[in-house]
Amino acid sequence: MIQPVILSGGSGTRLWPLSREQMPKQFLRLTSPQSLLQQTLARLDGINALPAMVIGHHRHRFLMAEQLREIDAAARLILEPEGRNTAPAIACAALLACQSGDDPLLLVLPADHVIGDVAAFQHSVDKAVPLAEQGYLVTFGVVPTHPETGYGYIASGEPLGGGYHLKAFIEKPDAERAAQLVKNGDTLWNSGMFLLRASTYLAELQRLQPAMGDACARAVSGAHRDLDFLRLGEDAFCQCPADSIDYAVMEHCQHAAVVPLAAQWSDIGSFDALRAAATPDANGNVSHGDVWLTETQDSLVMAESRLVATLGIKDLVVVETADSVLVAHRDQAQQVKHLVASLGQAGRREVDEAPRVHRPWGSFQAMDAGARYQVKRITVKPGGRLSLQRHHHRAEHWVVVSGTARVTVEERCYLVSENQSTYIPIGALHRLENPGKIPLELIEVQSGTYLGEDDIERFDDAYERNSDE
Repeated sequence: MIQPVILSGGSGTRLWPLSREQMPKQFLRLTSPQSLLQQTLARLDGINALPAMVIGHHRHRFLMAEQLREIDAAARLILEPEGRNTAPAIACAALLACQSGDDPLLLVLPADHVIGDVAAFQHSVDKAVPLAEQGYLVTFGVVPTHPETGYGYIASGEPLGGGYHLKAFIEKPDAERAAQLVKNGDTLWNSGMFLLRASTYLAELQRLQPAMGDACARAVSGAHRDLDFLRLGEDAFCQCPADSIDYAVMEHCQHAAVVPLAAQWSDIGSFDALRAAATPDANGNVSHGDVWLTETQDSLVMAESRLVATLGIKDLVVVETADSVLVAHRDQAQQVKHLVASLGQAGRREVDEAPRVHRPWGSFQAMDAGARYQVKRITVKPGGRLSLQRHHHRAEHWVVVSGTARVTVEERCYLVSENQSTYIPIGALHRLENPGKIPLELIEVQSGTYLGEDDIERFDDAYERNSDE
């Protein structure tokens, strides 16, 4: 039996400002109405597999749960207290998969890839199964379509069943080296996808990285349930060495194989990759949102919250969000992560915070702010309820735009309908709920001496969150 393992812990910094620490690219709808995570789960349809394990950072747990709910996907949600790269995440999945006495094949898939030809992907998985059953750790190598400096490469060796012996991993090359690798014809792009027997991987990890294997075993042993999630043991997992499966295991494994994959694959790892995944117009442009292009060629232009107009540009990336604008030359697309690092060092909140902040009950977005006031648009999904809370430094005015709100203020509970409003004084115990069947939309005007999100004292919370979540 195949046990899918979806790795959902990446941050996607090369796609800033679309992708943020709070809203990384696997949760974005970049190439279809479904997010990349949802597309990854959907392409398992047709594979004889167990319900997937989705492994991600604990701060994204409600995003993961909500996106699975949207597509009615059954999956186990495994939470990491912090990112330790792919080798420990896969080890914990393997240990959990073996707890019932089974020893499945793990189909390890990053949550943030695009695959255009699902049938070809599933065919490659079928070809990898006999190799994995024979004890090989199998990776999938993408058949190159052009020289690419943004991907690592895999050198294939002698034929082996439906694949090849894995000869070597090759680091991301420069342009000249990439052209030569593609010309040679025996190298493939490193996809970061794997099929491997759980016990075989654990044995190799224990042989090659015993400290990592021991830490993962302790983290799984110390795991505990939290609502619909399984939290790995925090102390043990945080003490685990951080490394990728490539460096920790695959490069040193005696029984590694690679199966070619020709399935219109992309890791959407840069804005150039995002542009390549779409169909350009007659001038080579790819655009999204309220965009007006004049004398513009071979560019990617994206607008999220307002009109973006271009005039007389070529080979540029222009990305607008509610709080940030990126303008870059296309040949610098791989360097966006360095820009993000410098912004992070400067303490800019835009690196971490997304314009729309998601919560288990819905979401909110800041609309305006100034001295002693802030305006937000709040959406509460049907059945959603905020915590019973109070603020020590701000009052709040709520105006309902659509739907009906159930409001609790101290001992009083009442309904507020469309075009009605209510007031929450400083220090008053209060709660907001959506008792209806449609989303509740309201405008919140905050006023006070301090308006930070940490000015929340919670008394009851259905989602068992910390004060800053």
